Amino acid sequence: MDAIVMASTEGLSREDWLAYRNLGIGGSDASVICGVNKYKSPFELWMEKTGQLPSEEAGEAAYWGMRMEPIIIDEFVLRTGIKILPVKKILQSRSYPFMLANLDGVCRCPTHGKCVFEAKTASVYKADAWDDSVPYEYILQVQHYLCVTGYNGAYVAALIGGNFFTWKFVPRDEELISMLIRMERDFWKHVKDNVPPSLDGSDACANFLRKRYPIGMPHSKIKLPDSAVELISQHGEASKKIEFFTKQKQHATNVLKQMLGENELGILGDSYVKWQTVAQSRFDAGLLEAEQPKIHAQYITKSSHRRFTIKVSTEKPGETSKSKVQAL
Repeated sequence: MDAIVMASTEGLSREDWLAYRNLGIGGSDASVICGVNKYKSPFELWMEKTGQLPSEEAGEAAYWGMRMEPIIIDEFVLRTGIKILPVKKILQSRSYPFMLANLDGVCRCPTHGKCVFEAKTASVYKADAWDDSVPYEYILQVQHYLCVTGYNGAYVAALIGGNFFTWKFVPRDEELISMLIRMERDFWKHVKDNVPPSLDGSDACANFLRKRYPIGMPHSKIKLPDSAVELISQHGEASKKIEFFTKQKQHATNVLKQMLGENELGILGDSYVKWQTVAQSRFDAGLLEAEQPKIHAQYITKSSHRRFTIKVSTEKPGETSKSKVQAL
């Protein structure tokens, strides 16, 4: 193995484990840095690595993933005959010290030689992502591990929906590893220099901003920098495109629905269009308020959010001021 041991995880407290994680980039960070993680943005990860935000590794999914790991390993061994050796250590790349690895296990098989093993649990709603391959965020994770260890490939085993087991082999990809090294080196420079990476257009970044700035100071205002001009223009052009393509999508939907009529399924080669009847039960809050106002009042909770609006001035010299408003 090309890696060196940074620390043993036996008896290591969660707080110490998280502290070690912030000394470098782990495998689960790779998808964040590459911008394909739906739940966290590079900016948010930078805040964590620089100690400005607590690391968010807890939660039911992470807990049950850890609890199910021994069972997934046992099942993989039972089905393949490949023995998995646990690695209770935090590893560090010799060539790229900013790259760390906390492996579920390693193995050696006759076909591929030395390999990394990774155990996963997945929701039944994500079963399709495992049909032909491994979800891309996990491919990035194991390629990161292969860079750290120098191994030839990775076995990824998953328990899906609690009752379906699958496993895939992921070969070492030198081109992808080179990309990861480059992107992770650039990200780590942001951490070391304490310079934040650029915000991006991900949902994770939007969620971070909502959590970071949940409430505005009433009647407060600032003068925006000149760079805001281009961003306001970008927002406006994107809004026009969204409106155009939304109408295009709705037009195609309407025509296809007309073709289906009372039929629920339309087939065209290997493609299909489905318009199904879905029964739902909904709570009628308005009826409860009208008939039982006191009971309704007991269960009302107040919430708030910040509405984002752009007002674009179109005033020209000698003309009456006009404006366009874009809201999000």
